[in-house]
Amino acid sequence: MISADDGLSKNEETRDTGWRRMRPPETLQLLSAVVVWLVTGTTISSLNKWIFVVYNFRYPLLLSALHMLTAIVVGVIKYRFVQNHGVAEQDLTSSAKCKVFLLSLTFCASIAFGNIGLNYVQLSFAQMIYTTTPIFTLAISSLVLGEQHHVLKYTAMMPICLGASFSIMGEVQFDQKGCLFVLAATMLRGVKSIQQSILLQEEKINSVFLLYMMAIPSFCILAVAALVLENLAALQSPHHYNSHLWGFIVLSCLGSVLYNLASSSVISLTSAVTLHILGNLSVVGNLLLSQLLFGSQLSTLSCAGAVLTLSGMMIYQNSEFIVAYVDSLRSKTSN
Repeated sequence: MISADDGLSKNEETRDTGWRRMRPPETLQLLSAVVVWLVTGTTISSLNKWIFVVYNFRYPLLLSALHMLTAIVVGVIKYRFVQNHGVAEQDLTSSAKCKVFLLSLTFCASIAFGNIGLNYVQLSFAQMIYTTTPIFTLAISSLVLGEQHHVLKYTAMMPICLGASFSIMGEVQFDQKGCLFVLAATMLRGVKSIQQSILLQEEKINSVFLLYMMAIPSFCILAVAALVLENLAALQSPHHYNSHLWGFIVLSCLGSVLYNLASSSVISLTSAVTLHILGNLSVVGNLLLSQLLFGSQLSTLSCAGAVLTLSGMMIYQNSEFIVAYVDSLRSKTSN
């Protein structure tokens, strides 16, 4: 374990200690959440890309609004019918309500920018840009929350940055507009994770309740944005579209709810940075799906970028063990 004197914040130290000293039920819950999160994270982007490309469904904001509507329906079913009581399970302070609303704004922007970006760039390229999310999360937690991290964790960001740069330079079908949208979505994902971490760990809000409360303003914002920015007048009645399209949209909505619930569970049990570091494991699956489903081309430089990014992820995730091993070698040498 890295001590606080070595540059690890007490808050982060507590989280990391909790990671290793969890009771069996908590460990099982974490493993289940990670598996669900990785599976849905690997498939949801490919599913959305498939909807946009194969079925030419040019309404990313509308799709995002449907995701939030599904979350609202799930919340209503859980709190009004399954548990048979009102949705006000937790009494939120005005400060907490404000934080939830700000989280909704960040969430809407990140999802909207991400889905819009998928209209312009390959899925493999978007996924490589998303791997830089831990950099933004780490920077925000340090600058805004004042958390201190061990120097090795900052060092691990270097291959991640370099790998993302290689991926951008090696992109076969580069689109500047799409790249900017994806970068904006990546930065906002980092902000969103920090906001979620505060609400889940400090405000002690239940993950399902948080998703429900966040989904209500998010749906309103995204629905209005879709009406204003997207040409919904050209949207035909549902029976004019292939029935498979609506099946994929339903799967996308359900996958989005599962992804967000699993994401909240992982954050509540670990940390926001760890969430995105683990999320880089899904990059491999998304790259394979991108090539399999859409015929995306990966240059040698892009492959090198993927290797660098994953190596940075491994360094970060095992930073404590690396430092402990180096310290043990030093103690043996000094003795």
